[in-house]
Amino acid sequence: MIRVGVIDSGGPADDPAQPLASGRAFLVDGTAVSARPDRLGHGTAVASVIRRACPSAEILHAQIFDDRPVTSALRVAAALRWLAALPDEERPALICMSLGLAQDRAPLRAACEAVLQAGIPLIASHPAQGAPCFPAAYPGVIAVTGDARCGWEDLSLPRPGVIGAWNNSPEQGGDGMGGSSLAAARVAGELAAMICAGGALADPAMALAARAKWHGPERKIAHAPAR
Repeated sequence: MIRVGVIDSGGPADDPAQPLASGRAFLVDGTAVSARPDRLGHGTAVASVIRRACPSAEILHAQIFDDRPVTSALRVAAALRWLAALPDEERPALICMSLGLAQDRAPLRAACEAVLQAGIPLIASHPAQGAPCFPAAYPGVIAVTGDARCGWEDLSLPRPGVIGAWNNSPEQGGDGMGGSSLAAARVAGELAAMICAGGALADPAMALAARAKWHGPERKIAHAPAR
């Protein structure tokens, strides 16, 4: 079993693999209250992808979305610090953030630095195009984008410092939610499975990059539907 922190909209009320009782919800002022069932569906989808890749993963939810996909750097920073401060036996082995904020904010940057210094890998979604977003753009955070070339088993390196992955794209037979949010979840699940198989990794980003099937910018190609 491996614990994976998911900073998102929470999970369902009745799944023992992601017990809400062990999670927290973070309010607009950064204070924490008991976690509530997912009202957005995003966190549930992210957790499902992680557990598809690593069935032994236990999801620890830190809610920073309510019923809309809107949050703040303060809420995300509070969630990060809470996860990192948990006792060793409860602390996640990695944290997935399928989200991105437009502005670099000092509290979020400092929280990411503290978590990375504690030895917990951070994975965050990053858009395929456009301006950098945070926390994916911070040094040490594993930035992930969707890549239509990637089947479920594939990773790519579309550009330096960014991992590409399956994202439920139409090119891979996907239908419904997709994008860099699910790509980040896919990479978080892959990293969790790698840690389960071989223990902690000295350089998680390098270990993931070594598995890349595709290099360079995404080119949409004919491909069999993903399993």
